[in-house]
Amino acid sequence: MSGMIKPAILILGATGTVGRAAVKAAAEAGWPVVAVARDVRGLAALEVQFPGAILRTVEASLANDAGALALIAELRKIGQPFLGVIAALACGGERGRLLDQSSDELRRSFDEAVLPHLVAARHLLPWLAESGRNCGYVMIGGPGGRNPWAGYGHRSISAAALRMLARVLHDEARTHAVRLQLLEVESPARTAANEKHACRGWPCVDHIGRKALELLKHRNDARCTQAILTLEPDHAAQSAQIRPQEAAGGASALQARCAQDVHRLLDAVASKFSPSPIAANRNQERTK
Repeated sequence: MSGMIKPAILILGATGTVGRAAVKAAAEAGWPVVAVARDVRGLAALEVQFPGAILRTVEASLANDAGALALIAELRKIGQPFLGVIAALACGGERGRLLDQSSDELRRSFDEAVLPHLVAARHLLPWLAESGRNCGYVMIGGPGGRNPWAGYGHRSISAAALRMLARVLHDEARTHAVRLQLLEVESPARTAANEKHACRGWPCVDHIGRKALELLKHRNDARCTQAILTLEPDHAAQSAQIRPQEAAGGASALQARCAQDVHRLLDAVASKFSPSPIAANRNQERTK
């Protein structure tokens, strides 16, 4: 590799929760990064967060073809080879029943969660093919695509559409000699912001970033034939969350601690609703 330019990784949605994790994973692994997002302040914050990284930021929108063409023009100016793309184009969306909201809400969900992925792929796949390299393209999907996410019907439908989009693009990307895959994350991500109330089974957002990078680097193994790959749990991180006394005693210790918690809760409830000592004595006298 001496004298050779190390290829860069293009990260779309780089200022989002998962996008920042992908930037972190690539930067810590020593890969040059081109971070793309609409959020100018967020891009500036990335430069502050990773001062020693080989990081270039590009302000761009992938809401339509015009924005994608403008991005391609900026990428051509960089003049650096690319390893591939990590598309962390997350969508928002408020909680609510599907039947209680207008069809405009579903259309907006598609506009935010599905169409930017299509716009990006339409322009970036041919651009990657121009390099003649064996490039990779990793889309990151959220929960709700396989089973409905209660209270987030719009996002569930969009996630299911994204899964089908990934399957179609996986086949069509072969004509460009690019391996495209969807890394499916079936639950919300655990972050520093939600650590206090996050479920233990939720994957750490840094784990998602590392797995996306791993797919991009190892793009010639048996998994390349799969359009959709489900995020594997981070067993090491989950084990680290177990309290020392739980680890020492195994399942029995955990069951005992849970039983103690239940007894404490029952005692608290009983004390709240039990009669006062004076009232209890009066009741005893009445029964004599």
